[in-house]
Amino acid sequence: MAGTPYGIADAERDLRASLGRAPVGAVAGAWSATTMQAGHAQISGGYTDAGGRHLDPEPRHAFDAIGAAVERLAAAGGAAFNRVEVRWTRARFPLSLLGQPGRIRVETAFDPTIVPRGPEDPAYEAAAAARRRFWEGRGRLLSGFAAQDPAANIHGQTKWFGPHRRVLMLHPASGTADGVVLATDGLSTPWAGIPDPENGVACEIALRLPEGEATERVGRWTNILMSLGDRVADGYRVARDVEKHGAILFSRLPAACAPFEFVILAAAADDAVIRDLPFGSVPLLEAVPVTAAEVAGGDPDELWEASTARAALARWDRSAPL
Repeated sequence: MAGTPYGIADAERDLRASLGRAPVGAVAGAWSATTMQAGHAQISGGYTDAGGRHLDPEPRHAFDAIGAAVERLAAAGGAAFNRVEVRWTRARFPLSLLGQPGRIRVETAFDPTIVPRGPEDPAYEAAAAARRRFWEGRGRLLSGFAAQDPAANIHGQTKWFGPHRRVLMLHPASGTADGVVLATDGLSTPWAGIPDPENGVACEIALRLPEGEATERVGRWTNILMSLGDRVADGYRVARDVEKHGAILFSRLPAACAPFEFVILAAAADDAVIRDLPFGSVPLLEAVPVTAAEVAGGDPDELWEASTARAALARWDRSAPL
């Protein structure tokens, strides 16, 4: 009937015409497709033989046909769905001998685990609260932020591909009266606009201001820490590399930071972790500025020059927790 919305029966009819005649040797066919999620739609699957091996010579043909059917189903309205399962079964004997198309079954479902996080998702505030509890248990946070990128997206987030681009300043309880620590506050915020259950880049970074620089150069080191955060976000798995190697020679410093020329990233001396984030815990990493002499003679071909970084770090007194 004219005007009838496109439905499951229509999709099965269209896909039977496109997928019903399977390659020789196929005994089954299965495809899984999603509607647009965070700007991407996914389709996977294919025909398989009796041993479970894929044998579709032209998978793109099937993907295009399924994608078109999914788009038409989504445009038709009706019950909400974001995942579509398509199954092909071979026609039964004797129809199979006559070359009859196999049977196509289409099922739709709503899968909440693939829904991208939106601006109102509670995960962002939960992550911020967990970090605040962590730092309040280790020292006195100074009012306001040491620095914050003012340009936020609709999720209230800035650079770092979703997490907040922000740096805190605090006096650690274990430090001297004028000791200051700078810390990133947002690398562990869950990604915005995607469903993945990840705490951002799975770490935060702290930096003890070099002695005697707690006032006149705090702005410079704040910018350095932001830049380190940007690089960590770009690398994405830096926390894993630090865990694997113990310490890594991570970045060169600008000339204004003399006599320090490099930064080593390592786990916090007390192996501190930030708990109760939306998707588990993340480690606190420490950024340690070092001079060129402290890392001289290293092997530039070694990944992250990890041996050099560990040796240099061993000469530093990091007994006081951040």
